[in-house]
Amino acid sequence: MPDVSDPNVKQDKRDFLRYFLFGGVTAWLGAVLYPVVSYLKPPKQAEVVVNSVKAGKISDFAVDSGTIVKFGNKPVILIRSANGDFKALSAVCTHLECTVQYRKDFGMIWCACHNGKYDLNGRNVSGPPPRPLDEFRVTIAGEEVSISKLS
Repeated sequence: MPDVSDPNVKQDKRDFLRYFLFGGVTAWLGAVLYPVVSYLKPPKQAEVVVNSVKAGKISDFAVDSGTIVKFGNKPVILIRSANGDFKALSAVCTHLECTVQYRKDFGMIWCACHNGKYDLNGRNVSGPPPRPLDEFRVTIAGEEVSISKLS
C-alpha cells in the first residue's frame, strides 16, 4: 500500500483529479455547444433543376425597374428598361455571390458588397467582379413574362 505522506502519491492524485475535471468540463462543453452549432449551421440544399419560370404579367413590372425573381434556388434579376424591353440576368454577383440590385439612379446593376457595377447587359463595369453575370432568356407570350435558361 502506498504511503499517503509521500508527496509523489499526493501529486498523482492531484494530477488525476485535474485531468478528470478537465475532461468532464470539456465533455460538458461539447454536449452543450454541439447542438447549438448544429442548429445555427444552415442545412445543405440540393440544387433545384429549373428550366423556366413565369415571372408575372407585363403590367407587374414598372418601366425602368428591376425585380428579383426566384429561379430554382438562385435569384434572377428581371430588368425592364426605360424603353420597355426586358432583360434577365443572374442576380448573384460573380465576386462573392452577394445578391445584386438594379439602381435606377446609376442606370446599372449594383452589388452592395464591394460596390461592383454591371451594365444592363451584365458586363462588369467597375469594382471587383471578375466576370459578367449569367444571362437568361425572356419570353413574352400575350401578357405573361417567362424566364428560361439559354440553351
